[in-house]
Amino acid sequence: MTKKSSSLILIAVIFLLAIWYFGHGGVSTKNIEALNGNASIKNDPLNATYQINETPTLFVNGRAETEAAPGSATKIVDQVFGEPVYGDLNGDGVLDAGLILVDQPGGTGTFYYLAAAINQNGNYVGTNAILLGDRIAPQNIEIRSGTLIANYADRNPGEPFSTQPSMGKSLYARLSNNQLVKVENIQGTPALD
Repeated sequence: MTKKSSSLILIAVIFLLAIWYFGHGGVSTKNIEALNGNASIKNDPLNATYQINETPTLFVNGRAETEAAPGSATKIVDQVFGEPVYGDLNGDGVLDAGLILVDQPGGTGTFYYLAAAINQNGNYVGTNAILLGDRIAPQNIEIRSGTLIANYADRNPGEPFSTQPSMGKSLYARLSNNQLVKVENIQGTPALD
């Protein structure tokens, strides 16, 4: 066997191993094992399960990746946008977290959500995620008086997605029975949908 043949075989083996590794969720499996075996990693809102469109999604180091369908090459990629903010959302005197999540389901849409991670005995437990919009421009989030607030820019009604978001909006949310719910304002008056 020549050096050239050996090199080609080695490259082919590495290529096939890479395809197998990423095709069988090697990254996700490794991350889940790290999450299960490391208590310090659990104490971070970047490592929690959030409900996106009623689907539980486990984030590890601020990212989740799943197959769009069994055996599909298309991946649904979810990640934390920016940094979490901290404040008390449930009135227990312990710092909880608020986050913006980005869901990229494999098409042209990029969907932004507001979610919270509740600190329960030192472990962060994710909540449901509330849709902010598709291809918006997030500005910042804050926790004030137990209310999670997301500020972002959206398009005016009727504008196409090719138009840059320019209309300022805010979404207010509070915890109710460990679920994040929209409210009209900082005082917690329920929002009308």
